[in-house]
Amino acid sequence: MADPNFSWIYLVIFLAIPLARIIPRLLAKYRGEQPSSDEYTRRFDEFGQPEPVRSFTKKEPSQPLTREKQVLGELHGGVNSFDKLQKNTGFDTPMLNSILEDLEKKGLMKVVEKQGMFGPKVELYSTDKGFKEYYS
Repeated sequence: MADPNFSWIYLVIFLAIPLARIIPRLLAKYRGEQPSSDEYTRRFDEFGQPEPVRSFTKKEPSQPLTREKQVLGELHGGVNSFDKLQKNTGFDTPMLNSILEDLEKKGLMKVVEKQGMFGPKVELYSTDKGFKEYYS
C-alpha cells in the first residue's frame, strides 16, 4: 500500500495564503488605487490614541564624575571592550589602562577572556560592587 502524499499541504500553507494577501494589494497598486486618508484616520481611531513613549535619559550628576566613575558608567552602559571605552571616554591608552587596573584591583570590574572566531578576545564587565560604587 502506498503512503499518501500530503505535500500539497505545504503548498497551501507556504504559498497560497501569502499570495492571497499579496495579490489584492498588487492589483490595487496596478490599477492606481491608493487608500484614502479617511481610511488611515478610521484605522487610527479604531485603536485609539497611542500611549506616549517614555524615554529614559541619563540623569546628570550634581558633581563631576571622577575618571573611575566615568569608566564604570560606560561599563554599565554596555561597553565591554577597551577600544570602545577609549573612544567613548576620550582617555589615552596608558591612562585608561591604569584606571582599569585600579578598578580590577578594587574588585569593581572583572576581565573575562573568551575564545572568539578570530582568536581570543577580552571583555570587561563591572561587578555588583562596581555597580553600587557608581550609583553611590
